[in-house]
Amino acid sequence: MKVEFYRHALDQADIDKVVSVLGSVFLTTGPVTAEFERKFAAYTGVPHVVCVNSCTAAMHLALEGLGIGPGDEVITTPMTFIASATCVEHARAKPVLVDVDPATGCIDPAAVEAAITPRTKAIIPVHLYGVMCDMHALRAIADKHKLFLIEDCAHCVEGERDGVRPGHLSDAACYSFYATKNLACGEGGAVVTRHESLARDIKLLTLHGMSKNAAGRYHGAYQHWDMLRLGWKCNLDDIHSALLVNQLDRLDGLWARRREIFNRYEAAFEGKVPRPTVVGKSGHHLYTVWAEPERRDQILHGLQQRGVGVAVNFRAIHNLTWFKETFGFKRGDFPNAEAIGDRTISIPFYPKMTDAEVEYVIESVLAEFAG
Repeated sequence: MKVEFYRHALDQADIDKVVSVLGSVFLTTGPVTAEFERKFAAYTGVPHVVCVNSCTAAMHLALEGLGIGPGDEVITTPMTFIASATCVEHARAKPVLVDVDPATGCIDPAAVEAAITPRTKAIIPVHLYGVMCDMHALRAIADKHKLFLIEDCAHCVEGERDGVRPGHLSDAACYSFYATKNLACGEGGAVVTRHESLARDIKLLTLHGMSKNAAGRYHGAYQHWDMLRLGWKCNLDDIHSALLVNQLDRLDGLWARRREIFNRYEAAFEGKVPRPTVVGKSGHHLYTVWAEPERRDQILHGLQQRGVGVAVNFRAIHNLTWFKETFGFKRGDFPNAEAIGDRTISIPFYPKMTDAEVEYVIESVLAEFAG
């Protein structure tokens, strides 16, 4: 049997929505993007949504919109995709890494507070694999030190912890709609925020700092536009947005199927295969297992030989060449993140898996770990 690492959950309604856009006047940012922004605001319970072309752009523009720049420091985690830190560099500020909780892989609030200096301006927690960080603790730290809080929610559309969801306690929450995400359109992202002024500034920055986008210029009598700030080209077009509008209505059902698969994995691996701890309601974006470091690659390759797709999410980013050369990081700086990064294996985990595929993945993982 061959089990792909990931298969998307798009259906005919999503395809039909794209076809309708292709037959319409607007291919770029227009009424369909606006429709999705309204629906996503209702889903998240956060009033202001700005769609962009990636989560990387969402985090970068959130930093820019909050006025973070040269001389400022932003605290984040090494157990993440590189964009959680490189977005800080794009804003011309300095990323400061701190270690993680060894059980969940999420950023450690105590380590965050210990790293704060007079130059610290913001914290970027990452909701790893779908598990939310301790947002109540991080909000208290941010308030105490007058810091901004920007969530990396690339893995966590559906999550909840301690009575809060992404975006409810932060200044901005940033989402990914990348091809493998729970809500996917190939390339895309969004910023959600409780602050109307921040949403307005980010929307301005998504399109060169222009006062009006194409839809605003060409609907009705022509309206002249102005350039108010130096911005970027990060807007999300109606073609990509069309894949999201109806998919959002199915999101909770897709989550429920992933939850079923999660429960089957948990029951099968209990006492046999180490894995991270789940706290609260996870978005269930990735399912990872932990091998001994000296056997990790052997198990990875063994699963591939059995036809099971695998990935590594993630190697601790401070061990990557650019971070070592730029900031002088070395092994041992963040031992908890390193221990996870040296051991982790992501296995297939998506709604379109059949029961037979789930069972084959379980059999394959158990066989490789026993070997």
